[in-house]
Formats: sequence, structure tokens, C-alpha cells
Amino acid sequence: MRYLLCLIFALISFFGISQSREVPKKFVLDAHQFYGSILLHNPDISHLITEHPGGFILGVSRKTYGDKEWEADFGYPDTGFTFVYQNTNNATLGEHFGLYGHYNFYFFNRKVQLRVAQGLAYNTNPYDKNENFRNNAYGSHILSSTTLMFNYHQKIVSGLGLDAGLAFIHYSNANFKAPNTSTNTFALNFGLTYELDNDTTYEYLHPESTGITTEPIRYNLVLRGGANESDVINMGRYGFVIVSAYADKRLGKRSAIQLGTDVFFSNFLKELIRYQSISFPELDVDPDTDYKRVGVFLGHELFVNKMSVVAQLGYYVYYPFDFEGRMYNRIGMKRYFGDRIFGALTLKSHGAKAEAVEFGIGVRL
Repeated sequence: MRYLLCLIFALISFFGISQSREVPKKFVLDAHQFYGSILLHNPDISHLITEHPGGFILGVSRKTYGDKEWEADFGYPDTGFTFVYQNTNNATLGEHFGLYGHYNFYFFNRKVQLRVAQGLAYNTNPYDKNENFRNNAYGSHILSSTTLMFNYHQKIVSGLGLDAGLAFIHYSNANFKAPNTSTNTFALNFGLTYELDNDTTYEYLHPESTGITTEPIRYNLVLRGGANESDVINMGRYGFVIVSAYADKRLGKRSAIQLGTDVFFSNFLKELIRYQSISFPELDVDPDTDYKRVGVFLGHELFVNKMSVVAQLGYYVYYPFDFEGRMYNRIGMKRYFGDRIFGALTLKSHGAKAEAVEFGIGVRL
């Protein structure tokens, strides 16, 4: 579920722009086929890597021309939607149908395009203890998914173009339900694009810059929550609460650095401690071990209009129970409502191992 809010934001952005009568409405359709391999990011899924997956990617994009300052700042990216069908060619893993919101960023005189797409996917054959016990990659039908495409674009004739490049597709349920080993597909892709209303051209605008944003150090308080499950199948989902406090300092119009602390109240750890103390006496786990953790983190925030992208790297300074190591990271998005209040949707993980999707509300003072 970690990208649901991101998808909603993309929808609001997409339709909000399209409703303005003064802003150009120019769309591009694309269709790509891909063929690749599932990467062995975890030895636990080695038995699932038997064939090469394939599928197709469809997209519709709305071009931007600098009518808003952020569009010019980011090189006039496209906004839009992507649909991905993937056949893993493995009966245990099944098929995927995904819907995403995306941005297309351009480089090298707009010949190279990077698509960043985030959304939800439906898997046709998740884990079942009786009928599909070998599928330890997906514990649920609904998965969060990220798709990246890095393509070279060549115009052929009129509005028709040819694309070719690389694609990466990730599927995971972020430990909402075990098992959740996840999969990553790396593939080659090629396809066609068609620009609607290609006879009409629009000038790229260069809005006057608002200048470098200078602010004093700001202080943030965030309350996060959600539910997750340990890697022990059928242990059950448990709620969690995280209290975060941090300071941030703007480095300019688009960036800020952060320094802060998290206090974690993760109830799934309480159950995991109890389970290990009873079932695995050789681990010598004390059933009274504290399940709480405290971490410190360094982060960065990239501001895009009323939305921002956050990335944080943390270290547990209070760590009574060993779970996935002392380092952790958090990535996600924030949406500001006014100057102080914001909502957040983030993924907390240990390296590539997801722990939970966090829903948060915060204030920036």
C-alpha cells in the first residue's frame, strides 16, 4: 500500500493541470514490450527463478511547458499514468497487473527519458499454505510496485517515435502480510510513442525565479502509524506507532537537510520476541526483552510545489532486540497543507528488506 497516496497525488496533479483552460493540453501515448530476468536479490527465492518474464507497458503522458515554476526547474517533465502487465512465466509466481502514476524526466536534449512510476499491482497467485506454499515472494494479491524505465527516444515521422532501453520493476507488499521476499525484474524494452495533436507546438516558458529560499532552522514533529507482520507466516499483523522529531535547514529553493530522532513502538516485535523465546531456546532470547527502539537519522527533502520527496538514513542507538541490524532507511513522499501541516506516506526498511509502510501526520514549526 505504500504508493497509494503517491498515486492519488499524481491523479490530483494530472487532472488539476488539465482543468486549466490556459495551460496547453498535449498528450503522448506509448506502448512498450519487455523481456528480462528476475534478479536473485535474496537466496530464498532461488527456486522461483526458472524462466524469463515478459510483458508490456502502456502509458499516457501530459507534457508540461513551464506554466508552473517547478516544471521549468525540473526540465519540463511529463505527468501521466502507466499500466504494466507482467507474465513471470512461472506458475508459482503467477501474473501481475499494475496501475501507476508517473513522471517522465528528460536529459541530453530530451533524447533520453527516465520514467519513475509508482503504484499498485495485482498478483494472480500469491502464497497459500495448501495450494501455493512455494511462493514465498508474495503474501498477498495486492502489492506495491515501482517501475523505472530509462530509454533513448528517436522521432521517426510526424508524431511517431521509437523508444528502446532498460526497465526495472519491483513488487512487494512491504511486510503487510508474510511472506514478503519480493521480486525485482530487470529487462530490455522497446516500443513506439505517438504524440497527439503533433501539428501544434508550444513554447517552453521560463518563469522568473522566486530566488533562493532562505529560512531559519525549522522543527518538525511527526506521528506515524500502521500495521505490519514479521517474517513468520501467520503470526498476524500488529499495529505500530512511531514518534519522530527533527530539525531541517533549507539549502535553497528545492532542498533541505534533516537531523532527528525516531522512537519506535513496534508491536510485531513484542510478539516475535515471545515466539523466539519459546520456540527457539537456542537463541537465548529473554521473553522480557524490550521491544521498543530509538534511532537517530540524517535526511534530505526535495521540495516540488506542495509535495516533497524525503530520504532518511538512520541508526538505532537503543536496540535491545536484534532485528535486521542497526541501520535503517526511510523513503517516501509528503504533501503540505498550508505552511505548517503535512501528511506523509513512507516506507521504512533495512537496506532492501522492507519493514513497514508508515502513514504520518506532522507539523513544521
